[in-house]
Parts: sequence; C-alpha cells; structure tokens
Amino acid sequence: MLDPVTLQPGRPKKRFTRRTTKDSSQRIRRRVQWGFFALNVWIGLQFLLWVRAHERPAVGYSVSRPPGVEGWLPIAGLMNTKYLLATGRMPAIHPAAMFLFIAFLAMCLLLKKSFCSWLCPVGTLSEYLWKAGQRIFGRNLHLPKWLDIPLRGVKYLLFGFFAFIIGTMSAEMLGDFMASPYGIVADVRMLNFFRYLGAGGAMVLIGLAVLSMLVQNFWCRYLCPYGALLGLASLLSPVRIRRDEGTCIDCGKCARQCPANLSVDTLVQIRSVECSACMACIAVCPAEDALQFALPARAADTAKERWRGRVLKPARVVIALALLFGGAVFYARITHHWRSDIPEEMYRQLIPEASRVHHPGV
Repeated sequence: MLDPVTLQPGRPKKRFTRRTTKDSSQRIRRRVQWGFFALNVWIGLQFLLWVRAHERPAVGYSVSRPPGVEGWLPIAGLMNTKYLLATGRMPAIHPAAMFLFIAFLAMCLLLKKSFCSWLCPVGTLSEYLWKAGQRIFGRNLHLPKWLDIPLRGVKYLLFGFFAFIIGTMSAEMLGDFMASPYGIVADVRMLNFFRYLGAGGAMVLIGLAVLSMLVQNFWCRYLCPYGALLGLASLLSPVRIRRDEGTCIDCGKCARQCPANLSVDTLVQIRSVECSACMACIAVCPAEDALQFALPARAADTAKERWRGRVLKPARVVIALALLFGGAVFYARITHHWRSDIPEEMYRQLIPEASRVHHPGV
C-alpha cells in the first residue's frame, strides 16, 4: 500500500475499537492522593500539639503521640529493618517507621512505584506544582538527555550513600544509634526544621518549588533517595503498563501524557524505574484495551483472552494499597509493636532540648 503523500510503501491504517467508557483512574487517584495527604496533615497537627505540650508543661499532656509520624523517617525505617533482619528482634524505638517502610516497599514490589503517585504527600505536591506551571507558563521544560540522565543519577548516589552507611553498621551500632537522644527525637528534629526554618532552608524549599513548576516532578525525578529505592524495588513487580501492539493505533498520546517522559507508544511493556503506575497514559488512550496495568499474558492467549483476569483496574489498585497499608498498621498494633517503648519522662526531658541534641557520631 502506497502512502498518498510520499508515494512510498506505508503502514496501513489500523482499525480499532474506540473506548466507549470514560476512564476514571485519574479521578480515583486524585481522591486517594488527597485523602492520604489529609491523613498526613492530621497526623502532623496532632504531633505538633504533642510536641508543644512537652515544650510547655503547663499546657498539659492531653494529646498522645501519633506513631504514624514515623512514616516521615524512612532512614529510621531502613535502619530498623536491617536491625530486625540481623537480630530477629523487633526494634523498640520508632518501630512504626519500620512497618510503614516495609509496607511502602511492598507496594512497589507488587504494583510498580505506585506509592509515589498514589500516596506520597511530597509526590502529590510535586504533581500539582508542575500542573500549575503548565497553566502559568503554558508548558513544562524537558531537559535534554545529556543533562537529564546524569541528574537522574543523583538520587541513586544519595540512596547509595545512606545504604552504604547503614550497611556498614552492626546491629549493636544500629540499636545504640536509635536509643541515643538524637535517635529518639529524630521526628521532633524533623518538625523543628520546618518550625524554625532559616533563610537558607527557605531559599532551598522555594527553589525546589520553582523548579518543580518548571520541570515535571523535579524532586522525585532527580533528588529523592527514597524514590530511588522504590524504583529499584519496582523492577521486580509482575504488574506493569502493557501495550497491545495489535490494538494500538500509534497516536502517541500516551507518551505525550507520561509525566516521566517514557516512550510508552513504542514499548510493549514499561520496565523503567521511573514509571510510577499513575495510569495517566491509560487515561488518554483512545483505543479499547491498547494499554493496561496488568500481569503478563500467556503466549497461548488469544487477543480476547490477553487481558482477561490480569488487568488491575483503579479500584483494584486502591484495594491492594489499602490492604498493604492497613495490614501493616493492624499487625503492628495487635503485636504491640506500633508505639516506641520510651518512658514519658524521657520525652519531657529531651523534647525541649531537641534542637540542641547532637548526632552521636559528632
């Protein structure tokens, strides 16, 4: 068949079945994002009130410490996970950090880097910043490959640094670090960083916000060491974005919509560590069943059987994420390993001095 413009052999136009039902993945994902964001805000406010009550004893201690705040301590979670594997004993300090770390890691082992695009509060803010940048400036910047690829390596260098330090620590050293005053009030120090933000810290945050408006997911793509670890774990996930070459019409809409700038329209399956399973590519695909978030099909399957029982629709993703998150919290609670085993009197002594507590290695 000759192309009518070039008079050269061309590819025949594919017949396709146009999608008849509106995709709901992005609406569902936004609700999950903001629901989890609201949960983090509630935990943060409760934690702030708890800290202030210890800084001002006259206020009283009516607010309890929310263990969920330890989800913001991924390094403590990694340290405690190694401690558990090395000793077989549950850590007494920041155990919730370990359970949440394992839950988020399991999400990415099973469902690609779904934690980043469905749950992570920083990822949610980052996404809405680049969308705001699109509205304000008309588009986002796409860095050239010679700059983009080296910058993407920065987050792996940061993760490698933390992994090397923790990897060289013995179980005894890990236990001593977590039981030190610095380890005990690590969450309070994190809060105080934002409460008493200096000019330098403010400039860094403003700079990251501006860069996130200009470049899609700047922090997540180039700097987040947690995302680097979860991306590596996602390589083992059996569920991936998969493209059916027989029904794909090569319109390229999926690649243009992908926030990670992946060539979805030319690949049969997306293995990249940058894929966060946001399903934005699936949402814009006009062809029925051309793109799916699914388990691998068997070679003997026909076209009609290819997706049967293997597709993870948005509702299934939400259920899986809820089971992993809720299951980790439930197990930690019923085994009495959700709260740190720290006397209240120690908190009363350490919290007012948290900003002056030194790292045990200093």
